Amino acid sequence: MITVTNNSGGGQPVSMENIRQTRRLCNRHGIPLFLDACRFAENAYFIKKREKGYDAVSVKSIVQEMFSYADGSTMSAKKDGIVNMGGFLALNDDALASKARNLLIVTEGFPTYGGLAGRDLEAIAQGLDEVLDEHYLEYRLRSVEYLGERLTQAGVPILQPPGGHAIYLNARRFLPHIPPDQYPGQSLAVELFRYGGVRSVEIGSVMFGKYDQSGKLIPAPMELVRLAIPRRVYTQSHIDYVVEVGVEVFQNRDRLKGYRIVDEPPLLRHFTARFEQMN
Repeated sequence: MITVTNNSGGGQPVSMENIRQTRRLCNRHGIPLFLDACRFAENAYFIKKREKGYDAVSVKSIVQEMFSYADGSTMSAKKDGIVNMGGFLALNDDALASKARNLLIVTEGFPTYGGLAGRDLEAIAQGLDEVLDEHYLEYRLRSVEYLGERLTQAGVPILQPPGGHAIYLNARRFLPHIPPDQYPGQSLAVELFRYGGVRSVEIGSVMFGKYDQSGKLIPAPMELVRLAIPRRVYTQSHIDYVVEVGVEVFQNRDRLKGYRIVDEPPLLRHFTARFEQMN
């Protein structure tokens, strides 16, 4: 599965050449290739802007080529579907699709709605059309880039270059005095919300850290905090407010303390783990 764009890696795009070569590799080994396509339009726009040979190609045509290399895809429509609910599973294999439909009937509803209201399906159909508007995509990516520029100008460390849907604060550089086993990303996410009401999410050792056989934490490669920007919601003044909060927290970063986990589930702990601030 290829995630376009890469959410856990800073919202960076996947090149068409990368997708093409992955298709060839999967073909050699008889492995099906799926796209996690929740941000497919943003990825296509990056290809248009950055990849040689695509500058004169429409975003819609780029999207069609991306999907032509896949055997199927998953889609959370809350992203590039520009809706508040829903998604879909797309498959080229009719036999596999039949199995999926049967399971769907048992768990969610008939394939004609899949647990969604008719208005949600209409909204998804409209959103998938509107998201391919290149003027919209230009504004969307520029808004994210603007947030990154303002934070960088103030010295706040972020993952460069800015991705498509979010700015990722580099918590390891932001809070160098907090070791990975005290979750600097979680500390930063808590403080952004406590101080300014800015809701973010840790993408670091809480999400990807593992334990060795002795129970010691093996840190994630990066300690990031994601500032994801909802579509068609924020004005520039909202973005400027996020900048102000981020800069003020950065200026007082030495006061922040680490956290420890006091309760965690066996899987996907980043959704429901409970934390306690270190003394």
